[in-house]
Amino acid sequence: MVAAIDSLVVFVVSALVGGIGIHAGALVLSDARSYEHAVWTALIGALAWVVASALFGWLPLLGTALTYLAYLAVIKWRYRGGWITAAGIALVGWLAASLVLSLLSAVGFGGFSALGIPGA
Repeated sequence: MVAAIDSLVVFVVSALVGGIGIHAGALVLSDARSYEHAVWTALIGALAWVVASALFGWLPLLGTALTYLAYLAVIKWRYRGGWITAAGIALVGWLAASLVLSLLSAVGFGGFSALGIPGA
């Protein structure tokens, strides 16, 4: 039971951190909607990443590119702007999520990731 609660806490915190990252990117580069919208975008983006990775991940280089393209497509779909804006939101999101994760780790709350932010 404790392991299930721990897993749930890690999932929720990871989703919230991913939402912070995407929301920060959208604030800077697009028509930022609510933080809730960003969290849902992070969750949908994570799902798209998993599906695309399962389908194309075995292809050298192309699989990684297609997986990242699926993630960018989710951001493009959820926020106004083109592919460049989506890539910018993803980049700012990665930077913001990495900062939040570093701060959490510095105060003794390590072990989290940013759900919906590749590489963070």
